[in-house]
Amino acid sequence: MALGVSIPQLRDVAKEVGTNHDLAQELWKTRIHEARILASMIDDPTKVSEDQTEEWAADFDSWDVVDGCCGNLFDKTEFAERKAREWSLRKEEFVKRAGFVLMAELAVHDKEASNKTFLDFLPLIVREASDERNFVKKAVNWALRQIGKRNEVLNAAAIKTCSKIRDLDSRSAKWIAADAHRELTSAPVKKKLSRTKPQRPK
Repeated sequence: MALGVSIPQLRDVAKEVGTNHDLAQELWKTRIHEARILASMIDDPTKVSEDQTEEWAADFDSWDVVDGCCGNLFDKTEFAERKAREWSLRKEEFVKRAGFVLMAELAVHDKEASNKTFLDFLPLIVREASDERNFVKKAVNWALRQIGKRNEVLNAAAIKTCSKIRDLDSRSAKWIAADAHRELTSAPVKKKLSRTKPQRPK
């Protein structure tokens, strides 16, 4: 069930409500599309359990609810990296998408994560690049591009990954490789990365 409430409107409501873990649980139970996106905006990541992430993932039925949960909430939990790896192995289209959306969101939001975290994601991206399902292949592409835009080391690794993906016998893989390579080698990305401070070894 959807009400037609826009994302900017939901953000305004979320600002008024503030963080409220209990209310988020109740909103999720309504099964209303926008209520679930709002739930992801107001829930407290420090109170989210792995059981909750699995329960919500089992209900995923649209890309925007997936992306909202991953980008607003799950990427801020202490087990986000593990769920990204686990969900990338799942067969369900929206759960698998969630795994790769988490990778993309972590690449953008987790400033403390090491390069190794993202280098370890790249083989998973290669492995699933042949999945022809629309919502999966777009998330795989998104994860690869965001990892490659994090810093120069990861950019070089992501470009090499594009070459590996391009060699796969799959239309989806070839699209992912071409699209990601085009962005990762573009002048704007290279200029941005040249201003990025090298990551200190951990």
